[in-house]
Amino acid sequence: MEKQVNFETFFAEAPQPNPARSLIKGVVCGVRVEGIEEPLMREIRYLDKLIDELAKGKAMDKILRKNN
Repeated sequence: MEKQVNFETFFAEAPQPNPARSLIKGVVCGVRVEGIEEPLMREIRYLDKLIDELAKGKAMDKILRKNN
């Protein structure tokens, strides 16, 4: 927040995005995540979907598709 970073910079500088994020499926704000072609918007929607699922009480391991 203090750096006033935009989304493009935030995602470009992210240390290790989860490689399984491309497995995220579903609809966020009426838009099907897996159908988004523009890379930055797709990354933003992955984050939106993650937050939505956490807000619904879904376990992080289930969201990230971990079988542990």
